[in-house]
Amino acid sequence: MILENKMTNKVIVKDREIVIPGDILAEGLDYLPSGRAFRDKDKLYASSMGLVNIKGRVIKVIPLAGKYLPAEMDAVIGTIVSTGKHGWQVNINAPTKADLNILDASNSYIDKRRAKPSDFFQKGDIAFAGVDKISENGYVSITMKGGMYKKLIGGVTISISPTKIPRVIGKQGSMIKTLKDKSKCDILVGQNGIVWMKGEPEMLFKLTKAIKLIEKESHTSGLTERITKLLGGKK
Repeated sequence: MILENKMTNKVIVKDREIVIPGDILAEGLDYLPSGRAFRDKDKLYASSMGLVNIKGRVIKVIPLAGKYLPAEMDAVIGTIVSTGKHGWQVNINAPTKADLNILDASNSYIDKRRAKPSDFFQKGDIAFAGVDKISENGYVSITMKGGMYKKLIGGVTISISPTKIPRVIGKQGSMIKTLKDKSKCDILVGQNGIVWMKGEPEMLFKLTKAIKLIEKESHTSGLTERITKLLGGKK
């Protein structure tokens, strides 16, 4: 009697799951690797840390280096990258772009029959917004309905690791208060790792160095004192 060896075909991971190098994604030859996924014999593996994206038979790993994973109610700072009939696509430093509907572009009432996207945003404009919804397949929508959200005019933005944002804010907002008080600049911090600043050019230069120092040495003691000194304050 001859026993037939049937290969098992199954997906090991879930869509939008975070994986690390070497994690098994699927078994069998029915599935195709994409992005940072690769095949070794009858298995698919992740070659880098990333976010799993499953579409039919294709299993893709999107690298997460420097990327932000959106969560509902997060405050984010994004750049308008394209305009559509009903709104905009926005780069929020995430694996996928976010959508901003024209009806969510202001706290005021918007008559969709008369309003045009160009009345609010052009490509390259910066928006301070909130993550509104995230669908099961990773679709992200953001909104500017909320007292603190607005279009950001002028200023500059810098990008840091999203994991360092809590240190930039500090306990009970202590670090961000130090940055604002000592620099006399307007500062907004997005949980997606984007910081917007507006002020005198010389102080913006110092502020950029200070925020990068926080990112690099967030684990060290005495950081507030060093930031104060860097911005020209007393020890």
